[in-house]
Amino acid sequence: MAAAAARGAAAARSPLVLHRHPHPAHHRRLRLLPLVAGGGGGSPPRVGRRIRASREKGRRIGVRVFARYSQAQDFSTRLQDRAGELPKLVEDLLQTSISTGPRGAFRFAQGIQAVLGVGGEWLNDFSKTANTSAGIPAQMQLGLLSPLYLRRLFERMGATYIKLGQFVASAPTLFPAEYVEEFQNCFDRAPPVPYSEIESILREELQQPLDSIYEYIDPVPIASASIAQVHGARLKSSQKDVVIKVLKPGIEDTLVADLNFIYVVARILEFLNPELQRTSLVGIVKDIKESMLEEVDFRKEATNIEAFQRYIDAMGFDRQAKAPFVYRHCSTKRVLTMERLYGVPLTDLDSIRSLVPDPELTLVTALNVWFGSLISCESFHADVHAGNLWLLRDGRVGFLDFGIVGRISPRTWAAMEVFLASFATDNYNAMASALSEMGATGNDINVNEFAKDLEKIFSSIQDLDTEVIVATARTPDATAVSANVVVDERQMNALFLDLVRVSESYGLKFPREFALLMKQLLYFDRYTRLLAPSMNMLRDERINIGMNRSAAAKENLDEYNWTFS
Repeated sequence: MAAAAARGAAAARSPLVLHRHPHPAHHRRLRLLPLVAGGGGGSPPRVGRRIRASREKGRRIGVRVFARYSQAQDFSTRLQDRAGELPKLVEDLLQTSISTGPRGAFRFAQGIQAVLGVGGEWLNDFSKTANTSAGIPAQMQLGLLSPLYLRRLFERMGATYIKLGQFVASAPTLFPAEYVEEFQNCFDRAPPVPYSEIESILREELQQPLDSIYEYIDPVPIASASIAQVHGARLKSSQKDVVIKVLKPGIEDTLVADLNFIYVVARILEFLNPELQRTSLVGIVKDIKESMLEEVDFRKEATNIEAFQRYIDAMGFDRQAKAPFVYRHCSTKRVLTMERLYGVPLTDLDSIRSLVPDPELTLVTALNVWFGSLISCESFHADVHAGNLWLLRDGRVGFLDFGIVGRISPRTWAAMEVFLASFATDNYNAMASALSEMGATGNDINVNEFAKDLEKIFSSIQDLDTEVIVATARTPDATAVSANVVVDERQMNALFLDLVRVSESYGLKFPREFALLMKQLLYFDRYTRLLAPSMNMLRDERINIGMNRSAAAKENLDEYNWTFS
């Protein structure tokens, strides 16, 4: 009996072994039951089967209970192991809460209201599909965590979460593909703030009568987004036309409160589950926070604009391109006064033809200036959509809105040059090698297989369609043009997501700057199809990809060809 008990205790400590290999004594009993049943005593066969079923059920329940107990013990052990980090966590959370202030409670209430609103939408949609034969759609199965409803929630929550959604959309290397695709539709639109509030901010920031600085300010905004709105004006001293970008009231406090809340959640999650540290969750949140707070400090944007103009002047592009001049004497952290540029987007082909004889040369100029900035400027323009890249009335290319910029490391750029050169020549082995270098994680990559997968992806790029919609509104003073390139955005995003997905299957992880670069290249690909459909922007001799494309990139390309041929 003692031996049997010892064996039973040992088995109980190893439930998975018990489940797969029942105790030998059980085998003996189960084999003897039919014989015993044939005599006058014992259980009949049906009872024996019930006994066996009961024992099997008991063992299964024991396995599940023990597994849950083990998981609870493991969780408890992990918490005990991290007990030494608890004081640091508490200190960090207290400091974050203090810096948030009372605004945090107000935002929490707004968050509850937003959750209830979107939750009502989900319940309404759910009730329509619950009784159908098709069942619950996949996009509803996760409730408010489904991509569609999470995006709607972000839009209701305002500026911080809209920017966060745009970050998700621009970082396919960090987030699941379904969320990246859905957050492409996260629109930054907001009703304008009354001019009286804008005027109050201007007086508070500039600390002098507005009529001593500006001849006039147009009370009707040119544009209004979640963070800022823009008004036209004229300087009193020089009579120059300017635009004034003003941070909306309360936005900075809201951003700090929201980002601190997200940071607290990330810190707690990493503390409870140390495995999340491998994903650098807190590090990602810190990067997002730093990036967003930079975007609401217009002094940073002013510095970005001036650095880009210095690059233009130093490279001798001043007769070909321009960034707006910043008027520092009437610019602060919350107010940015810039030269007003007049022109048309690079998607307005008819207007471009009325300004320059050869639209293709305009595109060549824009490409050379932008490519050159990747390595010769402190930062590159990371949002060259049609609203931010214009042909000006004097024939120069205008770069506008430097709220989003990127910085590229020398290593990433070296690999990117080879990637672009190999893409231009359809050399997929070299492309695979360049991407492996850029996203290296220490894994051995089968370059030939990777190259075959890349060829399948990029062979579809010619199937992308471009449709241009241009809306023009004429005023006595100027022509205001708004344009949008409607390129089946989902096709474009699907192409890039395929690249990321395939690369990750080989164990590669790309830096976010790679995603920013690729997005800008896709914008330029659209402009090329419109302005110069017969031009290959990566092979044209007039376009310099970096300072020494012909030397460095081709040399590296030859090296990759020799290595993997």
